[in-house]
Amino acid sequence: MGTTDVSVDGAKATIAVIGKGFILSVPMMNTDELHPDFERCLSDYQPKLQHLYRDIRKLVLSVHEDPNELLYNSHALTCAFSLSEKLKDAFCHIALYSKHINLGFNSGALLDDPSGILKGTGAKVRHIPFRNGDGLESAEVRSMLERSVEFAQKQLDETQHIKGQTFSKIKA
Repeated sequence: MGTTDVSVDGAKATIAVIGKGFILSVPMMNTDELHPDFERCLSDYQPKLQHLYRDIRKLVLSVHEDPNELLYNSHALTCAFSLSEKLKDAFCHIALYSKHINLGFNSGALLDDPSGILKGTGAKVRHIPFRNGDGLESAEVRSMLERSVEFAQKQLDETQHIKGQTFSKIKA
């Protein structure tokens, strides 16, 4: 995979050639700034959910400083945090719904959960639902994030070449 740095509308971006295609990414915003596509979609949610999303994102970024953000807006407005540009390498995601947010763990069914905080019955994904910030700063949530990052690093096929980039799949 090769990468080339370019300027798009005055902002630094990276083009990554993957197979026969390419993807365009921009440097990940700091913990207070969001990608404009995501910010636009987030504004449709209640202010309390907007704040809660930002708090959860800050927590994720405090556990792993340079993941890639993969942004989607389908059945839920979602930000996946990945060790590569691929969703399969994501260690967690934040999914916003109309009345709550799930902090999801892409391989949650395979993670040790001694406190039983993970919900869900799927083959792989588990989540922690939040309607407000209660429990967000708990040692159990942080520990689950740390275990998820460690698990994802062990599963990674190759060295992480792209770090700290945002890939928006949100249609304008």
